[in-house]
Amino acid sequence: MSAIKFILNVIWLVFCGIWMALAYVLAGIICCVLVITIPFGIASFRIAGFILWPFGRTAVERPDAGPASCVGNVIWLVFAGWWLAIGHLVTSIPLFLSIIGIPFGWANLKMIPISLMPLGREIVPTDREWGAR
Repeated sequence: MSAIKFILNVIWLVFCGIWMALAYVLAGIICCVLVITIPFGIASFRIAGFILWPFGRTAVERPDAGPASCVGNVIWLVFAGWWLAIGHLVTSIPLFLSIIGIPFGWANLKMIPISLMPLGREIVPTDREWGAR
């Protein structure tokens, strides 16, 4: 990992990452308490790790994701996704208020789609984003 990505990740962790990751962990714990929503909890924990240390990684759609992921994403959107999306929006506002925080605010807004529809996606290094599996 380059030094720049490391520095960006540390700044992200301090100003935004830890708070949003805690929100995802809380959503994951709630989902794991109810047995039927354990797949949502696993997805939430996976995204929490991505939210903690996002630079150098990206979320891509899985080619083998089927209609069950689509149905699951609708359920996720109704019960947890929009709360997390609002969290990203709210945490991006103070970041936009400073010149240094503007790129982090944009990064926060770019994470809204994965907070709304996490199923059928995987987290990969950015150098694998366009490459073959």
